[in-house]
Amino acid sequence: MKKLKTIQYKTGSPLVNMGPIRLRQPIPNTDIEQVDPFLLLHHYGPYAISEFNNPFDLGPHPHRGFEPITLLFKGEQLHRDSLGNEMVVKAGDVQWTTAGRGIIHSEGPTKEFVERGGELEGIQLWLNLPAKYKMMPAAYQHAKSEEIPTVKNNDNSFTLKIIAGEQKNVKGIIRTQTDVNVYTLETASNGQMDIVIPMLHESLVYMLDGEVLINEEALLKKGAAQMITFNKDGNVISVKATKKSSLLILSGEPINEKVAQYGPYVMNTQTEIMEAMRDFQKGKMGYLY
Repeated sequence: MKKLKTIQYKTGSPLVNMGPIRLRQPIPNTDIEQVDPFLLLHHYGPYAISEFNNPFDLGPHPHRGFEPITLLFKGEQLHRDSLGNEMVVKAGDVQWTTAGRGIIHSEGPTKEFVERGGELEGIQLWLNLPAKYKMMPAAYQHAKSEEIPTVKNNDNSFTLKIIAGEQKNVKGIIRTQTDVNVYTLETASNGQMDIVIPMLHESLVYMLDGEVLINEEALLKKGAAQMITFNKDGNVISVKATKKSSLLILSGEPINEKVAQYGPYVMNTQTEIMEAMRDFQKGKMGYLY
């Protein structure tokens, strides 16, 4: 039976400085520490990238204990990692890294994209791993835009891309360690769609661009309230478009474990953080030059 999830928080997407990059960070912010199992959401761009302006070239850096995920909406990035993967991520593609016991990776606009210039925009998510998976072998998955399955609404005005999880018996191509749904939604300037979300999942809708009405009551608008989180009391999120819009929809079974985080490491205790730092220094997470 259809039951709309009630709204927990309606919040903005404040701008923060990350070195030379200024980006939006709705998770964490002053209202929300995390939407378990999602620990961080960065929305970067759109930036005008050229040979004279390229602040988003991130050199080799380590991760352990979670899954850093990049959803690229505009532009082109090169992913390299200590497992030997080297992939060009294009607009609409998804790179899903399982850091596990440790990985070193780098990402940034491709040389060709910088030379020709253009806009770069994407989302980076940090998806937590439960304690039992934090030291699993590292892995990398690349989902090309054209390979990602979609679901449409009745009049084909909405296109929901199923990156991970399931919707209307359509399954995403990303293999996940925990029960999560990761969708992107593109809408026309009108139309409506109901998205089924398990009742016990933590869930959110994030606005990249446009304007929509959520659950017939809450307006999401770029530059204003850009994210809504929901209580675990229903099984449907309703989206009604008032403008052409682009959205990210996330849900996941909460892990409900203590989180110890320091820089690029997400573990359960401070002792494990210290071990991660030592292992990186000893080269146990591999090498990337």
